[in-house]
Amino acid sequence: NPEYTLNFVVQSRDGISRESSPFINSAEMDRGNMYEGKNMALFEEEMDSNPMVSSLLNKLANYTNVTQGVVEHEADEDSKRKEVKVPRMGTFIGVYLPCLQNILGVILFLRLTWIVGTAGVLESFIIVFMCCACTMLTAISMSAIATNGVVPAGGSYYMISRSLGPEFGGAVGLCFYLGTTFAGAMYILGTIEILLTYISPSAAIFKAEEVGEETEAMLNNMRVYGTCIIVLMAIVVFVGVKYVNKLALVFLACVILSIIAIYAGVIKTAIDPPDFPICLLGNRTLSKRSFDVCAKFTEGNNETKTTNLWLLFCNSSSPTAMCDDYFSLNNVTEIQGIPGILSGVLIDNLWSTYSEKGSIVEKKNQPSVSGSEDLKIGGRPYVFTDIMTYFTVLVGIYFPSVTGIMAGSNRSGDLKDAQKSIPTGTILAISTTSFIYLSCIVLFGACIEGVVLRDKFGEAVNGNLVVGTLAWPSPWVIVIGSFFSTCGAGLQSLTGAPRLLQAIARDGIVPFIQVFGHGKANGEPTWALLLTAAICEIGILIASLDNVAPILSMFFLMCYMFVNLACAVQTLLRTPNWRPRFKYYHWTLSFLGMSLCLALMFICSWYYALIAMLIAGCIYKYIEYRGAEKEWGDGIRGLSLNAARYALLRVEDGPPHTKNWRPQLLVLLNLDCEQLVKHPRLLSFTSQLKAGKGLTIVGSVLQGTYLDKCVETQKAEENVKALMGVEKTKGFCQIVVSPSFRDGISHLIQSAGLGGMKHNTVLMAWPQSWKQTENHFSWKNFVDTVRETTAAQQALLVAKNIDLFPTNQERFTEGNIDVWWIVHDGGMLMLLPFLLRQHKVWRKCKMRIFTVAQMDDNSIQMKKDLQMFLYHLRLNAEVEVVEMHNSDISAYTYERTLMMEQRSQMLKQMQLSKNEREREAQLIHDRNTASRSAPAVKASVAAAMPEKVQMTWTKEKFVAEKHKNKDTSVSGFKDIFNMKPEWGNLNQSNVRRMHTAVKLNGVVLNKSQHAQLVLLNMPGPPKNRKGDENYMEFLEVLTEGLDRVLLVRGSGREVITIYS
Repeated sequence: NPEYTLNFVVQSRDGISRESSPFINSAEMDRGNMYEGKNMALFEEEMDSNPMVSSLLNKLANYTNVTQGVVEHEADEDSKRKEVKVPRMGTFIGVYLPCLQNILGVILFLRLTWIVGTAGVLESFIIVFMCCACTMLTAISMSAIATNGVVPAGGSYYMISRSLGPEFGGAVGLCFYLGTTFAGAMYILGTIEILLTYISPSAAIFKAEEVGEETEAMLNNMRVYGTCIIVLMAIVVFVGVKYVNKLALVFLACVILSIIAIYAGVIKTAIDPPDFPICLLGNRTLSKRSFDVCAKFTEGNNETKTTNLWLLFCNSSSPTAMCDDYFSLNNVTEIQGIPGILSGVLIDNLWSTYSEKGSIVEKKNQPSVSGSEDLKIGGRPYVFTDIMTYFTVLVGIYFPSVTGIMAGSNRSGDLKDAQKSIPTGTILAISTTSFIYLSCIVLFGACIEGVVLRDKFGEAVNGNLVVGTLAWPSPWVIVIGSFFSTCGAGLQSLTGAPRLLQAIARDGIVPFIQVFGHGKANGEPTWALLLTAAICEIGILIASLDNVAPILSMFFLMCYMFVNLACAVQTLLRTPNWRPRFKYYHWTLSFLGMSLCLALMFICSWYYALIAMLIAGCIYKYIEYRGAEKEWGDGIRGLSLNAARYALLRVEDGPPHTKNWRPQLLVLLNLDCEQLVKHPRLLSFTSQLKAGKGLTIVGSVLQGTYLDKCVETQKAEENVKALMGVEKTKGFCQIVVSPSFRDGISHLIQSAGLGGMKHNTVLMAWPQSWKQTENHFSWKNFVDTVRETTAAQQALLVAKNIDLFPTNQERFTEGNIDVWWIVHDGGMLMLLPFLLRQHKVWRKCKMRIFTVAQMDDNSIQMKKDLQMFLYHLRLNAEVEVVEMHNSDISAYTYERTLMMEQRSQMLKQMQLSKNEREREAQLIHDRNTASRSAPAVKASVAAAMPEKVQMTWTKEKFVAEKHKNKDTSVSGFKDIFNMKPEWGNLNQSNVRRMHTAVKLNGVVLNKSQHAQLVLLNMPGPPKNRKGDENYMEFLEVLTEGLDRVLLVRGSGREVITIYS
């Protein structure tokens, strides 16, 4: 299967990140050899953007591996890079041994025996098996990710961030970094524990003054020594990393020798068990630090002497002295600490023995008489447990001993063939260490007495390391070996962690850590090292190995969980680019690994787990909010696409229920010749209306053909998107190029959106300049848009005086939003002010609803009904019913109508040729005579209504309306003699419409002149296309004198409901 994504088209535009180009060194080819061989003449025009396959393959073959995202290298890459001869490592040296060294560590020597003793062989087996299974599953996932393409240096962080995206990458990278850093602290604490407990106890600075203060004194010693060692180690790392790497093999040799010594010791116990006697008083274990002879009396020179042990329990050395009750009643016995593998001690050690803090380590099945307990039990030389133990605590303490599986993949830059070595080496290393751990558990349980196992610091065996007592030829092999191995591991952590932090910092995804990307001239991360040492110091101040271990377990488990998640997501999405070389993975395994990691986190310690998740979550959100825009083609992006597709398919069936209806906007913007937005306030208004909810499509039309306007389209899109960002309008931008402006808008109204995510409302600005003669298309486009939204059953919002609308930063402290509800077209008018008042700009405004009563309406009853209706709609608003009296048509109305008709005549004459003009004159004459002879039937209000008779209008009202109109028009003819002569030629339907517009405008001005926003029903355009410019004039008259007007035309479907 192909290793590289050979999508041969390399975009030559700037700004395409290097990672997305299909091959690695996309340096420009020499111009000279571009057209060698004329066989490719057909393609030669595109040669600069689409290189020849031969040159591409040549580049890939010479690919050298560099650290990703390092600025110096990027600069280097463009100039011809010198060929660097690096001795490349194979699987054994490069992956297997580093993994082995990182996995086997301090826990095996210092805590494994104690875990076996406390939890019993069976439960310890379960603990170790769970942890090893977790790392094995993670290694399988990791191998799949590591073999999917070239993994440059940077290891696990690099793999996760490139497959799960920068947010997860950063969160996991920092978790992994913290884990590695705390691991350093844990190794240092292990080193000091070995030094002060087993090598040189006299080196302690703080001595226990009183009995029972030993633990406190020990912790203080740890803190002092730990701080010194961390300073030393940091200096060593700062001075020379190469020495650390050279010593790595020495340290590894120590570990392997120690393990061989353990196995050798186990074999020896079968033949000749070593002699480590243990002193028991009744069934209680005694600490051998303060006495030598394990007996109450010694016989010598025919006299009986009391021993040192007697003095510890009695008030004087005479045989008749007052003694501790328990001491008097029980005998002192001596048993072998290591009975040997054949002794059958395994049966005793199978089951767990958990205990409280400060309880005495007791041997099971040993005779014991309990006396009346002395209160001074603390001062007696018993072996006490130092912490409370239960299953989950042991999981947390043990887990760090299986971490370190990433060591091989972190060195991916130095391997001959990373894609072969990483899976093989890592999985082999995990198998080896799992075998070592599981066999050690069984062997410890089979060879060592239970009380010795549970004795954490080896007090019953003269302060020897418990594992050491088992080893052959001498306990010192293990003590020295473990000392060096923990030292080495600490140094390794302190070299590894800063490099990881540097890689994250140089990727630039977390702005506040970018300072840690800098280092010495040779690229050594100095600042990162300082930070690492400081975090390590926190671990040291905690001072107890058993408390630091769970913290580090958390961070590692978090990291492993995300590795598994990355693999599962990529496999399930079947990303085209997911073609790992490593074939033995399956998403179920990754999923199981992920679940196991999560379970182990909460098993170890639920509160640490929550804290770790919180930290990761905060980093994730921070990167999402502040981080650099990185496009790494990650899996989460694919996941969102899949989820979006699924959701869109679900939404597809049928229109939404009235309860779910919200305006999904298509905002039509006008652009000027510079491709800048003419009315930015339209976007402010959009974001105030939407407040980030629902769908917003911002559309615009460029006139021309797409081939010519390609660049302008991109520029326009960038400008609109930038403005959307400024105005906080969340939505999509769509620019259409069309030969005519009108068709472009039509295409947008028809085809914007996808599936169920389509707009249902169109928002546009009122064409301010429609009266200017040179701009005669503006109003035609506008009226046609109104018609098309109606045909498409979409609502329409027209904002008049849009430039006076408030910005998002303004706040209205008082004022009203006035709704003039003249016809009912689905309740859109009620919903809009409610939505607007959710936004800070309009929050303090009050909503008022006005409705218009005709002469024969009962206005008092109307007001009551309207209040009831609003109450049921759960909207708070003042209600007012305005009565419109039937007055005669005023002279002003006639004048306006005359001006309007003269103007439209003039327009037509400018456009029409002579013969058309004559035909037009005839038509006008006919139309006028016809309108005089047959009076029009429909009232203006009826004309403004959709065809369907909606619920506000009853049949009776409608009939009454008709008669009323007849009467008025008849009276109109009576008045015709008092008119000016030119008034007689006017189209009477125009006169009546103008009459309505003037009267309504007067009423609205009277009530709402000072409102912050007026919402009005928008009358529909005339059925007859000839009267379009008159329609514009009517709207102009209707809204004259008002500052901010929103004309609303509903889609006819109900959008607001009284039902829950």
